[in-house]
Amino acid sequence: MNPYPTLRPEPQDEFTLSSPAQPAKLNIAVIGAGLIGRVHAEQINAHPDCQLCALADPSPQGQALAEAYQLPRLASLDAVLAAGHCDGIILATPNHLHVSQALQCLAAKIPTLIEKPVAHTLAEGQRLLAAARHSDVPLLVGHHRMHSPLMQQAKAIIEAGELGELVAVSGSALFYKPADYFAAGPWRTQPGGGPVLINMIHEIGNLRYLCGEITAVQATASNKRRGFAVEDTVGIVLTFANGTLATFVLSDTAASTRSWEQTAQENPAYAYDNTEDCYHITGTQGSLSVPTMQLKRFPTQEERSWYQPLTHSQAAVQRKDPLTQQLSHFCQVIQRQVAPLVSVHDGLQNLRVTEAIVAAAASGTVIRFDTDFSSD
Repeated sequence: MNPYPTLRPEPQDEFTLSSPAQPAKLNIAVIGAGLIGRVHAEQINAHPDCQLCALADPSPQGQALAEAYQLPRLASLDAVLAAGHCDGIILATPNHLHVSQALQCLAAKIPTLIEKPVAHTLAEGQRLLAAARHSDVPLLVGHHRMHSPLMQQAKAIIEAGELGELVAVSGSALFYKPADYFAAGPWRTQPGGGPVLINMIHEIGNLRYLCGEITAVQATASNKRRGFAVEDTVGIVLTFANGTLATFVLSDTAASTRSWEQTAQENPAYAYDNTEDCYHITGTQGSLSVPTMQLKRFPTQEERSWYQPLTHSQAAVQRKDPLTQQLSHFCQVIQRQVAPLVSVHDGLQNLRVTEAIVAAAASGTVIRFDTDFSSD
């Protein structure tokens, strides 16, 4: 039995795309003054195309942040909507509020960026997906890595056929979280706070973006190193609709730099290692290592053999802050110049696969997904 509901692909967006114009700065409000909310506020404040028009959070931290940006104190999304004058809203609130607040934004006809995960349960996410399908208001989900030039370059190489038909992917997210990470948030030592639900959702977004839909999941987990009530290390096997297989190792107690944060050099908060990759993507004609963009290929299809050396090249590496790129994209989404790169459907698929990894590790069974995504 498949405990996960079948999700259907997002239909063609119904809102009309307009020609690019150069209006006055867009007014964007941020709801939530936690870590990611503060980052969004900084991004908006520094961006040439938008400005921070409101910041809502009932906490003293929210009060201080609003004062820092010389904005009036607003305690809630309701207050922001009542005040008006918002062209777009970013929801950086606790996960359980994402769906209810996104529905409010849909009702108010305001384009919205919803931080990941798009919902705290699949059922709630389905409710938002149904509402989004019947609205002409665009919703963008905050899987910011999709806006990374490195990811987009890797996808372009794959889609150009440089690797041939995809065969297998070897991936890893191996890093060491310090003790104060858990002291600051003791909930991270309990079910729901482990690296699968916190970190793996990013990797699922990356792998779906590069390789397509995932149709089956197997996993095994261990908590032997930290001894918490939640996993610290997980081994995962993913099956994709196109027949590609992926193996992935995740650990937050590994003395390693084979993780996106430590290899992509996109977040200066992390130590950077330019000798490692976190994904190795192989096809029938060649292979690509990401993010170093090392490309190895057979010279011709006729010469494919393990006795034949592969040519070696490196694709040009471009690095830009994906959060800045995401904000630029959101500004275009607000103006109906482009459709959201990461839809509610995408966000829900990422959540669905991530939760399936937890279920597969707990049950020792293969979790399979239906591939018939026909409309109701």
